[in-house]
Amino acid sequence: MWTVGVLAVTLCATLTLAQFPRECVTPEGLQSGQCCPSLTPGVAGDECGSSTGRGQCVSIAADNRRHGPQYPYAGRDDRERWPLRFFNRTCQCNGNFSGYDCGRCRHGLTGPNCDERISVVRRNIMQMSTAEKQAFVSALDRAKRTVHPDLVICTRRYQEVFGPDGNTPQFENITIYNYFVWSHYYSVSKTYLGAGQSSFGGVDFSHEGPGFVTWHRFHLLQLERDMQDMLGDPSFALPYWNFAIGGSDCDICTDDLLGARSSFDMNSISSNSVFSQWRVICESVDDYDTLGTVCNSTETSPIRRNPAGNVARPMVQRLPEPQDVLDCLELNTFDTPPYYSTSSESFRNTIEGYSAPQGMYDPVVRSLHNLAHLFLNGTGGQTHLSPNDPIFVLLHTFTDAIFDEWLSRHRAGEIVYPEENAPIGHNRRFNMVPFWPPVTNAEMFLSAPENLGYSYEVQWPTRAYTLSEIITIGMLPRCWWPRWWVASSPAPFAPAPTARPRPWSRCWERLSDATQRTNTAEEIGLQVRRSDNLELFSF
Repeated sequence: MWTVGVLAVTLCATLTLAQFPRECVTPEGLQSGQCCPSLTPGVAGDECGSSTGRGQCVSIAADNRRHGPQYPYAGRDDRERWPLRFFNRTCQCNGNFSGYDCGRCRHGLTGPNCDERISVVRRNIMQMSTAEKQAFVSALDRAKRTVHPDLVICTRRYQEVFGPDGNTPQFENITIYNYFVWSHYYSVSKTYLGAGQSSFGGVDFSHEGPGFVTWHRFHLLQLERDMQDMLGDPSFALPYWNFAIGGSDCDICTDDLLGARSSFDMNSISSNSVFSQWRVICESVDDYDTLGTVCNSTETSPIRRNPAGNVARPMVQRLPEPQDVLDCLELNTFDTPPYYSTSSESFRNTIEGYSAPQGMYDPVVRSLHNLAHLFLNGTGGQTHLSPNDPIFVLLHTFTDAIFDEWLSRHRAGEIVYPEENAPIGHNRRFNMVPFWPPVTNAEMFLSAPENLGYSYEVQWPTRAYTLSEIITIGMLPRCWWPRWWVASSPAPFAPAPTARPRPWSRCWERLSDATQRTNTAEEIGLQVRRSDNLELFSF
């Protein structure tokens, strides 16, 4: 039995983008270290909409607390103390205004004054109508082909950002979806240490640390907002894929959704799917690591995918089970030292998939999010490439739904998020790489419906009753019910208010006898699960 949780939408979060606005990446802009565009193009003196009170240009605060030992260098990576290597001043928007020039509204708000709330509900894609599924697939394909209207990506490290002539900034256009892919690549890429030296791979600004859930949460928010703008539909919502269904079938791998398996190549997508025409970016890892280049917008190979096809690793040939989600949600602690992929009893490390669903770290185990990626067995199972497969979007919206449910159940505030000693990029106040304007992990560590402008329509698994609980529920109507239950129960299950209560000692004797006679729920033919409605049970 599952319970339905539909969350209401209220408030919002700052709108932030990744990399930088076109108008800031001029030689003058980069040399000044300031990215505070005028809200009125071509009109000086209105930086950040200051003339209308929308915002002001301020210095950027970057986290300077100790990070974990995983990254042993200082000053060798452009992403350290992000984004100070590139810019040190940005727009700070007032009230409900947001955006790199304060010309937009915070998430969950719309209207000329950003004071109109809008409801965005993320739903299970398998429960959407045929027309809704087609519209989503079409929107994704359009995002793959539409150049981002505001942003450009850097294709060189800062040391070479001005180009061979010293006056040609190395930035280029990119499509909306490829920009989503590029942002993920940039956050996980190795640290280039120089010609003739091996690049350092023990760094990851979006995985293997507490920032895993906050970074990917914002990553999705950014894509969702870009697609809303592209479609001219502020109510557009990314759906999710409930990957915790067990078994070896990929239920969304059909031609009307994310693409079936090709009949001619088991590692390819069916030619009947639009996604068979997609080409990946950020594939040339060897060049990036040996030459010190950065991924650009060049598309190369088709998406590869063979769900449940990794015969060398039977463990990753099945999807997570519903029980895995339930076990993960019951973990009480958000994260535990060393706040890394080796943490035990950590909700974050468990949902990420480095611990067993019950929370115990095991170097062999891959569960939940990690298992779902590895199950795809192809592009989606390689960290630097995975967003190229559009299943990434739906896999991560469900991961975010689990995170939001955990926040709600445990009423967790940012105080439980580690302030320091997490891997670089993962401290509470670290500006997440490579988003712009800067946004910290803490800003994403809050309940989405009340603060970020979206909610989930999800059915969550529930825990089965224990044998003793089943017997207790069955025996209590024959004993004595509290007055509140008598008053609220329907006639068939409520003892008469004037009924003489049976002494508790006699009830307990009957319960003890019944427990001794019955070893398992199966022996008495009970297939019962928890419910808030005890009226479901009678013996």
